[in-house]
Parts: sequence; C-alpha cells; structure tokens
Amino acid sequence: MGKKFLINVSPTETRMAVLEEGKLVELSIESFSIHRQIGNIYRGKVENVLPGMQAAFIDIGMEKNAFLYIDDLQTDRGGEGEGVKNPASISELLREGQEIIVQMVKEPMGNKGARVVTNLTIPGRYLVLMPTVDYIGISRRIEDEKERERLKKLAAGLKPKGMGLIIRTAAEGIEEDELLADREFVLNLWQKILKKARKGPVPSLLFHDHDLLYRILRDLFTEEIDGLIIDDLATYEKALELLNIFGAHLRRRVKLFTGNSLFTVYGVEQQIEEALQRKIWLETGAYLVFDQTEALTVVDVNTGKFTGSTCLEDTVLNTNLTAAKEIARQLRLRNIGGIIIIDFIDMADEDSRKQVLECFAAELQKDKVKTNILGFTALGLLELTRKKTRPSLREQLQQACSCCNGTGYKYSLKTQAARAERRIIELGEENAREQALLLGVNPALAALLIGPGGNRLTLLEKACKKMLFIRGKEDIPLPEVRVLAAGDKEKVKMAALPVKEGDELQIEVVETHANNPADGIARIEGYIIDIEGAGQLVGQQVKVRIEKMFKTYAKAVLCD
Repeated sequence: MGKKFLINVSPTETRMAVLEEGKLVELSIESFSIHRQIGNIYRGKVENVLPGMQAAFIDIGMEKNAFLYIDDLQTDRGGEGEGVKNPASISELLREGQEIIVQMVKEPMGNKGARVVTNLTIPGRYLVLMPTVDYIGISRRIEDEKERERLKKLAAGLKPKGMGLIIRTAAEGIEEDELLADREFVLNLWQKILKKARKGPVPSLLFHDHDLLYRILRDLFTEEIDGLIIDDLATYEKALELLNIFGAHLRRRVKLFTGNSLFTVYGVEQQIEEALQRKIWLETGAYLVFDQTEALTVVDVNTGKFTGSTCLEDTVLNTNLTAAKEIARQLRLRNIGGIIIIDFIDMADEDSRKQVLECFAAELQKDKVKTNILGFTALGLLELTRKKTRPSLREQLQQACSCCNGTGYKYSLKTQAARAERRIIELGEENAREQALLLGVNPALAALLIGPGGNRLTLLEKACKKMLFIRGKEDIPLPEVRVLAAGDKEKVKMAALPVKEGDELQIEVVETHANNPADGIARIEGYIIDIEGAGQLVGQQVKVRIEKMFKTYAKAVLCD
C-alpha cells in the first residue's frame, strides 16, 4: 500500500493524515482560527536578559514572552558551519530594550512561552536559505555520494555571499535552473522581510509560513508518496495549481475523494481514538501502556494475552519486537517529545536486546523529528529523547477532566463518603446550637452515609450530638454536603421526610431488599421506601401506600 497522504477539510479545520501500509503514523491539524506559528519570523524587543540562565526573554507580541537561549543566538560564522564560540555571558550580546529579529522554533505550550532563535531559515521547494549563517548543508536523506557531491557544487555556486543554503531531499535529481529559480524565490522573500523590518511597530510579525496544504506540497509531497487524496473540491483544485509550481509530474498522484467521510473509510478516525487511549492492544494480544507528563513519557510493555508457542525467551523477544515497531509509530502519531523511557519485558539474552534496539532504531528512521536513543539503563529500561516542537496529539485534541484534574482517577465512593462524614462533623460544630440538621448530599452517597438500618447515621449523630437527616439531591456534586434545614427536631423532621403516612404514589422498584428478598426497595431523594411483596417487580413502576414512617425509611404496601 506504500505511503499516502489524506487531507480532510471541514468548515473549521484542515486535517492531514499520513498512512504507511494503511496505518496512521502522523496527524497534522490546522484550525482556520488558530494558525501554525513555527517558522514565523518576528521583529521583537529584548525584555529581560538573565545571565544566570544564559537566556533572554523577547517580546514578540504574544501573551507570553519568547525564550532565547544563548546557544540559539547567532554569532559571526565562517566557512561551512565552523563557528566562533559564544561569549561567556549572554549580557555581552544583548541588552534590554534592544530590537532583534527572531524565528519561532517551538510553539508556546502550557505555561511556557515560545522558543526562538536568531539563525533564521526560509524554506523553498528545493532549498532552505539561511541568511544569517555562511553555510552549505545537504539533506541526510540524499544517500548517493555522487548526487551529494553534485548538489554541493551547485549550492556553492548558488549560495549568496555571506549566507547559507541547505539542499532539501526534494532537490535530488533536480537540474541547476530549477534550483536557481528556487534560490531567487527565497532570496526575494528575505529581501521583503528585511524591508518590513526597517519600519513599522515593535514587536511585529515579519513572515508567516503558508497554510497546511502549501507546506505539504512544498515540503513533503515527493516521488516517495504514492498518492494524495483530498475530500474538498476547492482544496483539490488549489493543490493542482500549486503543483504546477512545485512539480507538475506529481499532479497525477492527486485524487479527489467524493464519497462519505474520507477518514472513516481509511480507518483514520478509529486510529485517532486509539492514539488517545492510555492502553494500546497489539495484534499478538500483548499491550502497551503510555503514561505521559509534560517532560517525561513512560511506556510499559506487557505480554497480556500473548503466551507464545515455544520457549519463554522467544515469547519475550517476539513481544518486544512487535512492541518496538508500534511504540515508534505511536511516538510519531502522538507527537510525544522530551524524555521517553520504555520498559520492555526483561530480556536475559544480550542478543535479544540488540535485536530489539536495532528494530526500534530502524522504525525511528521513518520519523522526521530528531530522536536520540541513549540505550538501555542498568535497570534494563530503554532511554531516548525526541525533540518537541509543537503540542502533542493529546494536548491538541483533549483537555484535563474537571473531575480528576487530568490524573485519570477520581476518589472512590468509599473515600468520598469518609470525606463527607468529616464535613458533616464540621457542620455539626458550626451549628452547635441547633437540635437537628437536614443535610443534602449526592444520591450516590446518601445510602452509604445512612448505612444498613441507619447504623452509620447513628454514629454520626453521636459524633455531632444532634439529630441528623440525610437527603439525596442530584444537583449536589460529590462529595459536597449542604445544610438544607436547621432548627428544632420536629421542624427539621417535617422538612426532611419526603412522604407522610397514608400517601399513595407511583414509584419504581429499583432493587430487592438485602435481608428480605420478598420485599422491593424504592428511593425518593435517598429516602428508602420498603415495599412489602415487591421483590419480583424490580424495574417496574408500581402504586404504593405509605403505611408507617421511620427516620431513614418508610414501610409501604402495594395498592390494588
């Protein structure tokens, strides 16, 4: 099936999926209201210089100032990348209030501002212009030595004086005239940026990279891609027009999808949902667990249902090899950056470790984001780093749960009942002069706080030294406790009991009585109605008459 690009266009966003052998490996999302900022060039102002951090904060017109580290601050360079060492302190290079041109390399994430550099890069189809550095570079993906040498010679002739050029992968096999045209394009773009930088306000945006479609066609759509499928006619036509500039021979690989739901047809929606899960099942029956924090991600490999067919070592090796391939894919798809620790199943054989490491490294070669495998630690954990330039898939598509605040867990009912009890005792002290309290809680807690036969409520009354009534109310969140009424016993009792003797009402039987299965149980705001002879009517609406009232429950009989 090779490699395909799918572009889904909706009224509010454009999504691009990369499929390799039918599997989703990358997902890019661009909202029409929030544009990508990586690559933007700004005219900024130095707000703070911090020698202790060897960094500066730059005002580029965003909510938070951008961060510029001393190693990202351009100094005079000569030759082909041989640099002069930076001064000992950043304060020797920058001063507060100074105007500076910077480029964003990492978008703002969480509480952190953007990261910027002064070594600017302006991308074209075949070349990248580096106007602040005298340098020639060739894409590592061009492996043929003769082709690399040819392109290096061409770059030396095309390179503007005092500037640098990087030859992109797409330039492989391209003739000099096309490279020259691309050089003129990026050079002209740089002149326009310089012109804007000479006037206007500070801070200001000098250059904004193109939209997602343009970047895909310029940077990624090459002979290696089997096809580009687009589900929007206007976008499809725009792609064909752009390919007249970037490569007319690639137009035949662009197809218009006219069916229903492109991403569903190719299984992309389901794979996106899976990529947002903590647990990922493998085809073998093994599974992976991803625990992701801001700077560190831990991946745990488990055999799960996979028992193998021969010896234990083979089972472990096969599980780890399968896991290595899937982890590499998930890192790309989830766009996980920072420090990554992988806990493969323990391997006693050093050759097995080597096989897993080689397999994992080979899969990571497909990833355009820089990764650095540090190897196995003394505890047998594989450690690596992956550059983080934009928010992860989880950060783009999800937000922290309001109940668990992003932990993935919430307090158990038992724990919340204990917390509610402590609050009830506090309320008893706060209302020391009152004889009785009517307390409202979530219905899920009402029965727990009352307890079997009211025994737990009795203990609470002893602790509070007053009569207590519990009423369940749906609008009260867990584990909150509210005082609904306070005063003398009779007054509170009248307010607390939702029914009175002789009432006839329609009610649902929700369960059988725990100690007497012949009876059925119904509830009104947490207050129990014990219905004689209704044990076989669970789930049904019945008409009952209240015969006798008690503090925590009432006895009722079925009406004819």
